[in-house]
Amino acid sequence: MPNCLIDPLETALPIQAVREDAYKKWRDAQDGTVQSWLAATGFKGKGGDTALLPGDGGPSGAVYVIGGNDDRGGLWAWASLWDGLPGGCYHIDTELSATDAYDAALGFALASYRFERYRNPEDLEKEAANRPFLVWPEGCDRDSVRGAHGASVLVRDLINTPASDMGPAELAAAARELAEASGATYREVVGVDLIREDYPAVYAVGRGAEESRAPRLVEFTWGREDAPEVTLVGKGVTFDTGGLDIKSSSGMKLMKKDMGGAAHALGLASMVMAAKLDVRLRVIVAAVENSVSGTAMRPLDVIGTRKGLSVEIGNTDAEGRVILADALALASENQPDIILDFATLTGAARVALGSELPGLFCNDDGWADDILRAGVATADQMWRLPIYQPYKKQTKSKIADLRNDTDSSYGGAITAALFLQAFVGEGVSWAHVDLMGWNLSAQPGKPEGGEAMSMRAIFSVLAKRYGS
Repeated sequence: MPNCLIDPLETALPIQAVREDAYKKWRDAQDGTVQSWLAATGFKGKGGDTALLPGDGGPSGAVYVIGGNDDRGGLWAWASLWDGLPGGCYHIDTELSATDAYDAALGFALASYRFERYRNPEDLEKEAANRPFLVWPEGCDRDSVRGAHGASVLVRDLINTPASDMGPAELAAAARELAEASGATYREVVGVDLIREDYPAVYAVGRGAEESRAPRLVEFTWGREDAPEVTLVGKGVTFDTGGLDIKSSSGMKLMKKDMGGAAHALGLASMVMAAKLDVRLRVIVAAVENSVSGTAMRPLDVIGTRKGLSVEIGNTDAEGRVILADALALASENQPDIILDFATLTGAARVALGSELPGLFCNDDGWADDILRAGVATADQMWRLPIYQPYKKQTKSKIADLRNDTDSSYGGAITAALFLQAFVGEGVSWAHVDLMGWNLSAQPGKPEGGEAMSMRAIFSVLAKRYGS
């Protein structure tokens, strides 16, 4: 629940929302006192700017200039409002469309996010007294805002939590809590039981961790059994040292976020269940810690997989695709309508697209087109990369069916997707999102740290296909 959004309050100060290209016309229509005040304070009326307006004995309200003349429009055009207001209660005194009302509420709410788990409660109480509150904009779909906000907070909180408190067991506990709160059926396979139940790849990657951080396969299902099946798969590497092919200290620094794919699968699942979409939802998370120890998998080991394909471990730091191999094979066994997997998988995707734009791989043009269009509409964009089959030969091993690395430094995101595709069932529609899951620096509505990417766009597609 976004506690920064409140019911109507008589004392709430009005905010006049003006689009950037209409600001000069609005300013010229104000009385001399307001015009003089804006000129004296040097207010420029650029997108994202906020100015308090003068009144008797204090501010009479505020003006907010809506930006959004670039790809960061939509809800992000409203996100600066939170930062521009002092503590107090406000309401938007401008007629908004339903879309703008939704964007204003969600942008404001996401901007209010702070990761506070380890903060001093007394400091938090002092800060809370100086935070702004916004009356729910008129015409806003509150349930949709709550669903998107709650899912985004879940993703951010899970990713921001350090590995000391977010190992495989804790990630599984988060999945179980979500499942039980929604009435889903939950199961979990832990440690050596992974071998007994035929998840050898998940076990191989996680076996180097201590017993308290044993690897596990988490699964829950929700919805009527004969509904179209949508399966979400998440990479849950709660910390990635690189294994015996150990990362540098700088490369390891952000690796608490390597479970970001699992966080996204859980976040999207929460939106689907909250909206009660008519689907048979299945969520699969492979949760491991990629550790350095005497029992860790070694370079050039050959391991088995649930699908029966053998994999030569060319690099122990390419572990995410290995655990996803078992998860995708399991996901394919029911021949679902679509499999959507999320993973902080390759640095190559970040080199190609930067940290803010996830890469989308999809074997179904219809799904891909819908997802890309929804990304633009929801200001949650992705960029489609090809599953270029001629590169498939690079994933072949001389002694096993596949290898988890290649001899080339080029096209790493594509060859990773091709490796994953080998474990997707024939004829199953499949989309793979290679994402960063992290804001390297703060932007309006996006604090530095864990971030939900692609989730709102994909939910929009699912809601159109399976909503009431």
